[in-house]
Amino acid sequence: MTELDLLIHTIEHHSISVFNELYGNESAKMQFQTNRYLALIQKFQKFSQERKAALFTSPGRTEIGGNHTDHNYGRVLAGAVNLDNIAVAAPNNSGIIRIQSEDYPTFEVDLSSLAPDKKEQYTSVALVKGICARMKELGYTIEGFDACIDGGVPKGSGLSSSASFEVLIGVILSEFFNNGRLDPVQNAIIGQYAENHYFGKPCGLMDQTACAMGGLITIDFEDPAKPVVKKVDFDFVSTGFALVITNTGGNHADLNDEYTSLPIDMKAVAAELGAEVLRQVNLEQVLEITPRIRDKVGDRAILRAIHFQEENQRVVDQVAALERNDFKAFLRMVTDSGFSSYMYNQNIFPVNNVREQGVSLALALSHLVLNGVGAWRVHGGGFAGTIQAFVPQHLLDEYIGRLEYVFGKGSCQSLFIRNMGAGRTF
Repeated sequence: MTELDLLIHTIEHHSISVFNELYGNESAKMQFQTNRYLALIQKFQKFSQERKAALFTSPGRTEIGGNHTDHNYGRVLAGAVNLDNIAVAAPNNSGIIRIQSEDYPTFEVDLSSLAPDKKEQYTSVALVKGICARMKELGYTIEGFDACIDGGVPKGSGLSSSASFEVLIGVILSEFFNNGRLDPVQNAIIGQYAENHYFGKPCGLMDQTACAMGGLITIDFEDPAKPVVKKVDFDFVSTGFALVITNTGGNHADLNDEYTSLPIDMKAVAAELGAEVLRQVNLEQVLEITPRIRDKVGDRAILRAIHFQEENQRVVDQVAALERNDFKAFLRMVTDSGFSSYMYNQNIFPVNNVREQGVSLALALSHLVLNGVGAWRVHGGGFAGTIQAFVPQHLLDEYIGRLEYVFGKGSCQSLFIRNMGAGRTF
């Protein structure tokens, strides 16, 4: 019996406990995941001659607090969710990484040539090269492998499919060639490096850390080289509220300039106070210099600086509310965060396409159903994609019905926070 045969046997007969932890205990979901894993193994058998394979998972993430604070060394509240990317992978002893992923072209990365290439920006090749280059610089062993990936974290879903992919690659390299010694935070930092320096997107570190760590966590990025990660002990299931992510159908593909403008604006205000990032100053200082910097940095930059300062403190208050089990206070702050993103941070719709405002519309519909009893906010990077809502069970059908009537059946997903981050499953 080959290792692939053993994997098939394990999934068919011994996967219940693992799948319960990762995906919940609904029988339909369990069967779906069993079929999903077996189908991926079959694809790998056609793709690769290697048989010493293993299975890996990397979750998506939900940002619960701290919208666009991480890139200015702020605080966030986030959790790993039960939608994940999975991979079947095996070492190939070739010095080449070969990856096949559904809906994407198969690609290869030659480990003898890991210099960044501008022609590869915004591609998976760039991410893999960046991860390998950085791991090699840090003294980790890098060798070739074959992998088939099933992307269960939808692109453009606001659940950070790219960060999930990055830390998945890091875990595969760690498990196969480094005895699993790459810790989750270091894995996240390496993924961010690849995205910043190879992919071409100046992202923060929150997405990768949440995907790599798992569970419900708060992260303080005051020292970005050594982010402070703290588990938050709170059971969302016991509240009687569902965490619903709605995909409004927007595409993130042409929004890199919008995303780039956020840290640029915030750092422009910080620079006027002699600082690198907004974490190094306070709200009073920003307000004091506002009259004299309006023409230089623009009013939007100042508004985004105000958002950062208030949102950064709000994360502290949200964590405190959860730790004292004050869920009502937490919900109020979720909605406050959403209003701040809309009015101050202005990452709800792109300025070059005001006719398409799916996120704005979803927030308006959420307000109509949930005002006074739930919470709603933009989710993730913004401008397009998804919103997040905390919905009481007695309104769940009405809420999903209202949102899916506009955005289509299946656009809403009820999720839960899963404890396992990126890692090897079988």
